[in-house]
Amino acid sequence: MAEAHQAVAFQFTVTPDGIDLQLCHEALRQIYLSGLHSWKKRFIRFKNGIMTGVYPGSPSGLLVVVVGYMSTTKYAKLDPTLGLFTELSAYLPVSKYIGEDTQRIVGGVLVSTGLWVTIIFFMRSILKSLLSWHGWMYNRHGTMSLRTKLWLVLVKLLSGRKPMLYSFQNTLPRLPVPPVKDTMRRYLESVRPLMDDEKYNRMEGLAKDFEKNLGPKLQWYLKLKSWWASNYVSDWWEEYIYLRGRGPIMVNSNYYAMDFLYVFPTNIQAARAGNAIHAIMLYRRKLDRAQIKPLMVLNTIPMCSSQYERMFNTSRVPGVDTDVIQHVNESKHIAVYHKGRIFKVWMFYDGRLLLPREIEQQMERILADKSEPQPGEEYLAALTAGDRVPWAKARTEFFSRGRNKQSLDAVEKAAFFVTLDDTEQRYDPNNPVQSLDNYAKSLLHGKCHDRWFDKSFNLIVFKNGTMGLNAEHAWADAPIVGHLWEHVLSMDPVKLGYTEEGHCKGSPHPNLPGPQRLQWDISEPCQAVIDSSLNVARDLADDVDCHTFPFVSFGKGLIKKCKISPDAFIQIALQLAHFRDKGKFCLTYEASMTRLFREGRTETVRSCTIQTCAFVKAMVNNDTREEKLRLLRVAAEKHQDLYRLAMTGKGIDRHLFCLYLVSKYLGVDSPFLKEVLSEPWRLSTSQTPLQQVELFDLKNHPEYVSGGGGFGPVADDGYGVSYIIIGEDHINFLISSKHSSPETDSHRFGSNIKQAMLDLLELFQLDKNATK
Repeated sequence: MAEAHQAVAFQFTVTPDGIDLQLCHEALRQIYLSGLHSWKKRFIRFKNGIMTGVYPGSPSGLLVVVVGYMSTTKYAKLDPTLGLFTELSAYLPVSKYIGEDTQRIVGGVLVSTGLWVTIIFFMRSILKSLLSWHGWMYNRHGTMSLRTKLWLVLVKLLSGRKPMLYSFQNTLPRLPVPPVKDTMRRYLESVRPLMDDEKYNRMEGLAKDFEKNLGPKLQWYLKLKSWWASNYVSDWWEEYIYLRGRGPIMVNSNYYAMDFLYVFPTNIQAARAGNAIHAIMLYRRKLDRAQIKPLMVLNTIPMCSSQYERMFNTSRVPGVDTDVIQHVNESKHIAVYHKGRIFKVWMFYDGRLLLPREIEQQMERILADKSEPQPGEEYLAALTAGDRVPWAKARTEFFSRGRNKQSLDAVEKAAFFVTLDDTEQRYDPNNPVQSLDNYAKSLLHGKCHDRWFDKSFNLIVFKNGTMGLNAEHAWADAPIVGHLWEHVLSMDPVKLGYTEEGHCKGSPHPNLPGPQRLQWDISEPCQAVIDSSLNVARDLADDVDCHTFPFVSFGKGLIKKCKISPDAFIQIALQLAHFRDKGKFCLTYEASMTRLFREGRTETVRSCTIQTCAFVKAMVNNDTREEKLRLLRVAAEKHQDLYRLAMTGKGIDRHLFCLYLVSKYLGVDSPFLKEVLSEPWRLSTSQTPLQQVELFDLKNHPEYVSGGGGFGPVADDGYGVSYIIIGEDHINFLISSKHSSPETDSHRFGSNIKQAMLDLLELFQLDKNATK
């Protein structure tokens, strides 16, 4: 085979006349181009490190300061060295080596450079102080106070002109540790509607005892950590919430993202994969060069970008007690799964990234390969879907040497994982419910053995050209993967495009080496572990009840006319739907971000509030419309206040989590913390944000946006609900629960959500108001 021959750089044979050496010039050329590509990347990283290190300064700014300083001192007839060389001459014979004029120039450059560094440090300190103020969040929607306007102007002036992805990392403030007293007060307020008087009085007693006795001691350790570490929560959150979990990460941790719902760019599987993979690799190139614009609230206030660092070339490696995240700086290949076989596909040739049609060519070769899986290979990826301890032990015993290790390295060190799925998934307007439910379930868990759940993310391309993502959760949160996915979807049908026949644009490469089939030696004991993991994963997958539906009766356009936050509106509707569904309230989790702080991740908004419960009861008791409307507005305002507290580091759940960990490290039992951390989240919710609105023409083409993403239920008897607001008139809901729970039914809950949304809008009587 041509590709096998080209893989050998040189050959030699020993003859009576000596050694006969035969060099393969093509292979040596590829080695040279590969090395050149690597050195370019290193130089770019070095340059970006310097640019980020001096930001908001720049080389041009240094030149201005140096020239301005030298000109000013010359005009004023001052010594530009400020006596620097006079002081040095007392200890070193400077004048023997450097002339007087040269001393003036060198000394002036050194002094002015020091002045430039001082200015940068001063600007950073002021910017950090400015970013620690969050009063701008409390402006009424659509209005802005004079103080906020002045603050925004100052932030803009100190932020520089062309920030790169990591430019603001050193200027972001640290996440503050809330006072124990405030956390206790907010916690008790959050659980009041969920407890009767007896239970609440008991919990109040535990909280007050903790606040008075153990709390201050634990708080002292947290304060110490907050001064020493970049973020007092994030490292513990990653380790204890994600990496130390010993159960399956499939369904329980991993989440998914959908394709367009109503747009089908091509029906050719290899072509769709070609464009998507190329777009992802272009994004990685921009990421490596830090050319991605950092996300800015109000186009001015920067958010932390640290989570982007491990998006590519990353895998979760199982351990007996805890997993670790393995990240390599560079990877030039991807791993591709198809019908039980795994292939290694190089993404570069001739020192450049493969073009979409060339990637399609590689995918066509894989699809055309009719070879059978090796013994045990077909279900190998099920190891990543089952419990972590059997996988960790199997990895050590069966994958630590020989070609098993080489093949596993090829998967774990790949840029990302691709599955060419042999099923067809798509939104079918003739069968909308079943088609979307099947699509969601396939992205969430597939067949349990055709996704490598440990990879940072899996690109899944179905037989009919539909695609989606499945992402591992430990390394980053959903908005980071969402940012990548928005880039891919915006490039795929519009910027990259397809031919009339549905292929990627361009031509196949005549000399492109083909994909490399990974080889495995799977012994019978190893196959037994694989089968066991597969059984665990299948039981978990079969129990998942997914329901996805587009809500098209109205969207954020009408909600805004009600002068209410769309997110608050939806969250209150979810509370009403849940009460109608189960006849009771429950502890509710809504994910919020803390990326206004360095290395910030998430915080919890406890959406089930006293105010929301009062509104729900008014709806159930059929109070007057005026009373229900008043209570709705009060509940919405309370929800917005909780969201602001969460975003500004004043949430309660991460604080309580860290206090609990400190108590465990100290070997001290806290009945209060133990009870708080054991409370189940029976309703877990999250909004999928659209972060790069400028990439999509939502007004004319709202269909060119992802259908959103979803996740599995957090509690066995609870619901997981994700939603995405698409344009002005469309909201997509993605619901999950478990068939095994007699209390839950995803389709029933979906019906309750639809009705609750309509009932809330009806209170505003928009049609009647318009008539008046």
